[in-house]
Amino acid sequence: MKNLKLFIQLTRLDKPIGYMLLFWPCLWGLTIAYNFENNLNTYFFYLLLFFLGSVFMRSAGCIVNDIVDRNFDKKVERTKNRPIASGKISIFLASFYALILCVMAFIVLINFNFLTIIIAIASMPLAFSYPLMKRFTYWPQLFLGITFNFGLLLGWISVHESISLSPIILYLGAIFWTLGYDTIYGYQDIKDDEIIGVKSTSIKFKDNPKKMLYLFYLASFLSLVSLGYLMKFSFIYFLFLIIPFLHFFIYQVGKLDIKSSSNCLKLFKSNNYLGLIIFLNLLVGKIL
Repeated sequence: MKNLKLFIQLTRLDKPIGYMLLFWPCLWGLTIAYNFENNLNTYFFYLLLFFLGSVFMRSAGCIVNDIVDRNFDKKVERTKNRPIASGKISIFLASFYALILCVMAFIVLINFNFLTIIIAIASMPLAFSYPLMKRFTYWPQLFLGITFNFGLLLGWISVHESISLSPIILYLGAIFWTLGYDTIYGYQDIKDDEIIGVKSTSIKFKDNPKKMLYLFYLASFLSLVSLGYLMKFSFIYFLFLIIPFLHFFIYQVGKLDIKSSSNCLKLFKSNNYLGLIIFLNLLVGKIL
């Protein structure tokens, strides 16, 4: 039981917000691609596959992140007790866990078409190099957005076996969404990060965070509007966009207090509900 508890802490399975934020873009891409006049069995089967893939890959990513950042994590109050940083799990054992999780993710992946498999495998180096970005650039959140939302394109390709403008527009919006919520998340550790020398958009824009967050979320919201126009969604879709609009600008940015870690964590976690809301919006656009 002790080892199981350590494994759960290592992979953050007790914190589902991480794999859900990876899963929602996959589901968005699948939803805008799928023809709901067809049998729904394939849709729900792919939904399950993307969910499992999100859990496995996010868990593996957490392990790689903790291995790479173990010396930084020891110096940050919030992360100093993580299993690798605290020495409770060895690097060898953690690497073995990561390998097993990647194998499980690959078993999930081979259920898709060939193009989806190839593109997913090609994106892996980007996914696992993310932890290094904070050492070299103030924009690691941008790199995270590019890699973390790649499942949106895979969701589309899993149905169409090709790419088009609509998923690309939504993918760009998802990148800005990630830029916003991960910048908010980063304000939890900003004091420790500045001391140990890691970089982030949270530090870069600490003097005027709300201005940049407004820009990030405006770009994300406009992508949803543009997608509705390109896919010729009904007026109801545009009407319901008021909900993510309010969440972006009134709730997340309006209520942000970068000096309160609990406030930043609460606003960050609220993006799980936003992912669900956007999914429901897209579903309405497709079927009504």
